[in-house]
Amino acid sequence: MQYLSELEATINDMVQKGRGILAADESAPTIAKRFKAIKVESTEENRRVWRSTLVTTAGLGEYISGIILFEETLAQKTDGGKTIPEAAWAENIVPGIKVDKGKIPLALSPGDLITQGLDGLGERLRGYKEQGARFAKWREVYEIGNNYPTQHGIEANAEMLARYAAVCQEEGLVPIVEPEVLMDGNHDIDRHAEVTEAVQREVFNALNRHHVVLELMILKPNMVLPGKDKRRAPPEEVAQATLKVLRRTVPAAVPSINFLSGGQGPEEATINLNAINRQAPDAPWNLTISYGRALQQSSLQAWQGKTENIPAAQQALLKRARLNHLAMLGVYEEAMEAD
Repeated sequence: MQYLSELEATINDMVQKGRGILAADESAPTIAKRFKAIKVESTEENRRVWRSTLVTTAGLGEYISGIILFEETLAQKTDGGKTIPEAAWAENIVPGIKVDKGKIPLALSPGDLITQGLDGLGERLRGYKEQGARFAKWREVYEIGNNYPTQHGIEANAEMLARYAAVCQEEGLVPIVEPEVLMDGNHDIDRHAEVTEAVQREVFNALNRHHVVLELMILKPNMVLPGKDKRRAPPEEVAQATLKVLRRTVPAAVPSINFLSGGQGPEEATINLNAINRQAPDAPWNLTISYGRALQQSSLQAWQGKTENIPAAQQALLKRARLNHLAMLGVYEEAMEAD
């Protein structure tokens, strides 16, 4: 493969014990909703300031090895004049890019969803790479109902993820493969485990079919949880159920499993990650994070759209990142939240 050494260098920069990924790739509607909660208008300038605040947080690179950016962010600059990807790398944080175009209903398959964006992907990736991106992310979404996701839906989504990952590797960008089984609903933890296992099994079948090099990709899965309308499960139960599915489906060749937070609160996501690492200290994969809201929420609340609050926002982000770093090592304690 032409870009093998390039992919290996990116994996080496991103996959390290105690470091994870910050997801700052919210779409326009999602970031508008986050800003609305703190009474800040979602203008291009406010988005620039916010994402600049994230990447210029001194010391963040000690705990965060990569950041997923939204397309407009690649070209934006910090107040210091660096592009946001350049500012991220100055903190030893590898810049990456979300490349899917969002989900739509899968035709003739009620309840199933499919993600768009494969057309012209190779050309887009070459442009993103010129702007500093070294990895990409693509998300497929699975809702749980009585009759879905169907096997057809699971196979169609796996095919999209594999085709995307193959194009990424051909263009020299490490693919983050994100099959998210949503926690929305009133299903129990066993149903979530059943669907997650079926999804991940099919994803790896498709990745192998498309010749994706497993050592040069990252998996971004959900944890296994009861539906959020059902109950909250204790961390030990979440860890046990999650690890059972991963051991059944994810080859040891995959270097890193970076969990999404998937609607969990910041503390809950940290506690569950800690339990997973405590139960699997010798796992073949790096067990870490690719959190968005669970890393940013307290920082956003500290910022409130005000320049004078940027230092406080950066301190809040740094604290959350450090607590998750400790959870990656399995040594986090809830009492640390008060430090």
